[in-house]
Parts: sequence; structure tokens; C-alpha cells
Amino acid sequence: MTETAKSRLLVVDDEEDMLRLLKRSLPPDLDCEVETASNAYRALEILEASLFDVVLADIRMPGMDGMEFLEKVTRGYPGLTVVLMTAYGSIDLAVKAIKEGAYDFIAKPFELNKLVHLLGKAMERSRLVRENLLLHRRIEEQERFQEMVGASPKMQRVFEMIRLIAKTDVTVLITGESGTGKDLAARAIHDLSLRSRMPFLAVNCPNLPENILESELFGHRKGAFTHATSDKRGLFWEAQGGTICLDEIGDISPTLQTKLLHVLQEKEIRPLGQTKSIKVDVRIIASTNQDLGTKIQENLFREDLFYRLNVVAIHMPPLRERTEDIPLLVEHFLKRFCQEFKKRSMTVTPELMSRFMNHAWRGNVRELENVLSRAVLLSPSPEIRPEDVGWEAVAEKGCLVPNTVGLLPYKEAKVQVLERFHSQYLSDVLARNHGNVTKAARECGLERQALQQVMRRYGITSREFQTEED
Repeated sequence: MTETAKSRLLVVDDEEDMLRLLKRSLPPDLDCEVETASNAYRALEILEASLFDVVLADIRMPGMDGMEFLEKVTRGYPGLTVVLMTAYGSIDLAVKAIKEGAYDFIAKPFELNKLVHLLGKAMERSRLVRENLLLHRRIEEQERFQEMVGASPKMQRVFEMIRLIAKTDVTVLITGESGTGKDLAARAIHDLSLRSRMPFLAVNCPNLPENILESELFGHRKGAFTHATSDKRGLFWEAQGGTICLDEIGDISPTLQTKLLHVLQEKEIRPLGQTKSIKVDVRIIASTNQDLGTKIQENLFREDLFYRLNVVAIHMPPLRERTEDIPLLVEHFLKRFCQEFKKRSMTVTPELMSRFMNHAWRGNVRELENVLSRAVLLSPSPEIRPEDVGWEAVAEKGCLVPNTVGLLPYKEAKVQVLERFHSQYLSDVLARNHGNVTKAARECGLERQALQQVMRRYGITSREFQTEED
């Protein structure tokens, strides 16, 4: 069994006799190491160089007095227990000292037994503060993983999977709805990997036309196509030794799928307009909000590429399946945005938190983040209420609907209204047809492929509406 470390006490007094008396007179059962300083300046130097549990300081000292010293200690060493002593004590001074952060106050001349009792309580207080900080840190470590926040079992499983695979070079496929944090998971894998000192490059595949995306990924030689006025290194080359994240991999064309399969199999790329291949050492992480299994059945995605990408799969759960994480996320975003916008600490009312817990969150964590960003920026008080985020009091189908449209510019308001319409309309029609896209398309009067394009645009998958019988 290991022996408990002794407490450490720093005594600060300009009277050398008092320092010697205290160092010699404190009984062994107090079980503490004592160090002394003859002025506040020396005490601050000692505190900077070493850790202490309790500081016992005189108030009346030349140069920097005990009250000024107390201010510097409480600001520079929060949580450190300070006891003040003086021969000129008064109730008013005692009250002021305690208000400004002192744990307690004792007047000279004092009885040694009384001082020992007070120091014992101060050391116990320091021990409890230290244990509380350690416990809080452990809890925070469990709730926060890299840049992700979550204490729910589903998120803890995600964190554990990332820890397990990060040190390997396996290809990873991250699935999940839009806004669930797929990009953060990819970044976490890289940051915990042996490649963490090398580049991490992410590319959003649907944002670029096919020919430009191919050039971005693999590079090109001068003259390979119109406007190719010079050689260009692709992202695979730039990411040598590191990681490349292909976001929304389900949207790449069949031609690019074939070329990507070649990269995965042969570990080499061929820039456009070049006949020689180049060996690359890059870890590939892919992500998608689509059901690649369905796309394979529809001949829209290569099955062999899927199996090459899906060596290890990580599914990011939607927010509605981890509602116990919402208070943690709210606290995390409030702290972040208050710092970013230089605002004092803010909270949400119990009523708003209740509404957050019952909201559908179609946009998942990203939607919650956006709501809180606007709330911190625009709320007139440190306590954010439902009306501060523009939410109506009327619930629709079990979830409250934000009503901020009238406060937005025309174009932004139009986009928000269309998003709500498509989200509600598509959810209703898919729910009625138990997630059967063919039947839903027929009911909508659309071609199946057209309906799938709209679903992809608004981040809606058929899987969430399918029942077990289906």
C-alpha cells in the first residue's frame, strides 16, 4: 500500500521569530511539510516553483500586504486554500478577506491549538477540492473525446472504436446523417494515429464537378485539359504519409469509383495526362450520409469499392438517439460561443432545455450548434429563453418548430422554409410507405432517382422509416 503524500504548508510573515515558532511548533499529527517566506514577493516565487495545499499569510507586511497577496494568489492559483492572520484583526477585515477569497481568518496572538485545528480544516478542504477537480477531469475526459462530446453508450462505443483503430492503417468508412460529426470522427482518427504529424486533408466530393474532383484528388500534367496551364499535385500526393478524408463518398461518379478502387488496391495514383503511376502512402477515411447498400443494389456504387472502404465501419448516431448528450452539448457550445463572442457565461432556462430534449433535430448536432450560436449572439440576458431562439410554444407532431424566418434576410428565410417543407414532406411520405422509396416516389409523382436526389440534398435516409417487418 502506498503512503499518502504529506500536505504542504507555506507560511508568509515578515517576522522571522513567528516563522521559526510556527515551523517548530506545529505538531507531528498535522502531518505537513512547512516552508516559509519572509515577504509576499518571495512567497509568489515559491508558489510558482512548487505546489502547496495551504498558505498561511500575515496581513500586515511591508511592500505587498496580505490583502494584495491574497488577490494575486486567488487569481493565479484558483483553488489554493489561503488563511490570513494579523495582530490588528477586526470583524470588518475578516469579512473582507473571506469575501475576496480567503478560506478563514485568525487574529494574533492566537492559541496554537486553535491554529492547528484551523489548518487541519484548511488542509482537508484542499484535499476535497483536489479530489473534486480530479473527478471532474475524469468525467470530462469520458464526456469529451478529441473535439466530440458525449457520455451516452452509443457515443462511448464510437470513442472506443476510434481508440482501437487509430493506431492502425486500416481504411475506415464513417456513416451517419448530416450534422452528426463524421468530420470530427475522421479528424480524431488521424490525430490519434501514428500519422498525426503528417497532413490531414479533407475533400467534400459533391462540391466539385467530376473532372475537377479527379484533378484535385490525383493531380494533372500541364496541357492535360483546357486551362491546365501548369502541373498540379493532387491531394493524394499532398497527403503523403498522412490521411485523406473523402466526404460524401457515395456521390462520386462510376469513373472516379474505378480510379479510387485502383488507389486502394495498388497504393498508387496516376495524374491526368501522365502515363506513369506514382506510389502513395496515404490512409483513406471515407464518409457518407447515404445507404451504400441500396446504391449497390441500384448499380450506382461499386460493390468491390464498398468492401475496400468498409474494412472498419463507424456509425455516428443521430442526436435523437442520444438525447442524454444534449445537456452536455449545450454546455459545450455555450462555453465556446461565449468565449468566441466575448460574452459573459450564459445558461438556458429549464423550459428551453426541456424543449431541446424533445426536439427532432433533423440537422443533428450541427443544427443545435447553429441554434446556440445565434442565441448567444442575440440573447439580451445571460439566461437564454425559448423566445430568444425564436421557437414557438406550439408543438407540431411531437417536436417544436423554430420560428425565426421573419427575422432573417429574404434568401436565407427562403432556404429555411424550403428545408422545413422538404424535411416534413419527405418524412411524412416515407413514414407512410415504411421507408420504401419506390412506393414513396410513386405517391409523390416523381421518378425514384429524382426522389433519392431530393432525399440526399436534405440529408434524409429511408432506413430510419423502415419497420422490422420491412
